[in-house]
Amino acid sequence: PNYTFMQQATTAPETSYYDYIIVGGGTAGCPLAATLSRNSTVLLLERGGSPYGNPNITNLSAFGAALSDLSPSSPSQRFVSEDGVLSARARMLGGGSCLNAGFYSRAATQYARDAGWEGGLANESYGWVEKVVAFEPPVREWQSAVRDGLVEAGVVPYNGFTYDHISGTKVGGTIFDTDGRRHTAADLLQYADPDGLTVLLHATVHEILFRIEGEPRPKAHGVVFRDASGVKHSAYLKPASKNEVIITAGALGSPQLLMLSGLGPADHLKAHNITVVLDQPLVGQGMSDNPMNAVFVPSPVPVGVSLIEVVGITRFGSYIEAASGENFAGQSSPVDFGMFSPKIGQLSTVPPKQRTPEAIAKAVETMSALNPAVFQGGFLLEKVMGPLSTGHLELRTLNPNDNPSVTFNYFKEPEDLQRCVDGIRIIERIIESKAFSKFKLDYFTVPALLNMTASFPVNLLPKHANASTSLEQFCKDTVMTIWHYHGGCQVGKVVDRDYKVLGVDGLRVIDGSTFNSSPGTNPQATVMMLGRYMGVRILSERLASDESK
Repeated sequence: PNYTFMQQATTAPETSYYDYIIVGGGTAGCPLAATLSRNSTVLLLERGGSPYGNPNITNLSAFGAALSDLSPSSPSQRFVSEDGVLSARARMLGGGSCLNAGFYSRAATQYARDAGWEGGLANESYGWVEKVVAFEPPVREWQSAVRDGLVEAGVVPYNGFTYDHISGTKVGGTIFDTDGRRHTAADLLQYADPDGLTVLLHATVHEILFRIEGEPRPKAHGVVFRDASGVKHSAYLKPASKNEVIITAGALGSPQLLMLSGLGPADHLKAHNITVVLDQPLVGQGMSDNPMNAVFVPSPVPVGVSLIEVVGITRFGSYIEAASGENFAGQSSPVDFGMFSPKIGQLSTVPPKQRTPEAIAKAVETMSALNPAVFQGGFLLEKVMGPLSTGHLELRTLNPNDNPSVTFNYFKEPEDLQRCVDGIRIIERIIESKAFSKFKLDYFTVPALLNMTASFPVNLLPKHANASTSLEQFCKDTVMTIWHYHGGCQVGKVVDRDYKVLGVDGLRVIDGSTFNSSPGTNPQATVMMLGRYMGVRILSERLASDESK
């Protein structure tokens, strides 16, 4: 799209004024900005660039290329949790929807109810998103075998194609269209009023500005950001009671920016010489990442490329998904093993704490030397819902471009571990199902060989007859991320149910950092919905207050 309102931050004036300032042009920020621009002036600040014209983002066949790009200008910024699991955060207009495997599925009705969302408006907001970015996937032979194997394994009933979260097996939506082109949250900016919106790229926000004097409590009234050349700019709210700064910087970025701006645990802030605006010990608490474990199943026949299309929603709290294709080999394309690649840090047979750059380099080298035929096949993965285990986030430096330190405490709660074990058992049943028999070698000779290569980044089920490890150990040793981390600014702890930051005025946080658990099987649909939903709510509050004047 030719967005007239999108420009480099280097072109921005030194000082500017808006009704709303939104920090973070990701899955929540884009729909929120588009909505608010219909009736007010909005500044959307994004630290990354534009997704348009970048084939590594747009093409399904290039999945993983952006995640394995470690350059400073990459749309993906790698981080390693204190648990030792490698992960990534987005640095691009459109956020995580530019990097992910594309699966689109709504939250459960009960989740929306617990969040206090109004059902009618939530459904309308999902529909508004789906009109632009959601499609029905093709579901070819391999995904169909997974779907039928799930049903055979008892994940019933089969619910067909639906965006809804219902127990059983279903085909979900995808943000890849029939030509394999990705549609990101940035596409939702086509709903914007171009006269009401300014989007600045490569604009890194360093702090939120608060007015303290003459106010009953600290009031957000602007932000300081730097452009790609390092030049400092200030953006302020126009003086009006309903104007706000809204943070949509994601589960790492939002708590990090609050702390850098003086909102957080006082001792931690003082240790970094940050002036305390509000002692708020719960900022950065409640960080969670849904553990993901995967099993590679080599196939005797070639398998087409597919990302997530089918999901099994079990009754015990584990979600089963699958991805396939020759793009794991990377010989014919620059992808390098797709979703489960040492290049993107998915190093599952190396225990978390040992996933070093050296281990990655060795795994990449080992895989490059293998015959492409061994990569024929796909992965069955399970993701634990929730999860119940939580950790925390802390600042490492005062630079917003640096990753904070984050601990997720995978499997700290025994229920999470049990859900993983139960999920892996379902995967075993799919592999052994009639439906899947065509895509499974009778003798795992090649994989047995691979399994002996300790640095091989994918894994196989331990054989129970001679299993040297239990499934519990398998879950712990092979845990990876599916990039659904959340928390840090949770509802009821850091923000209220209207996403207003507790203890200050003029400031909200609206993104995955506010979640207590991950919505649905995959969160992007709900994060986009929430941006639209809250935009509509905020505008209607604004209209009501204008009318009362």
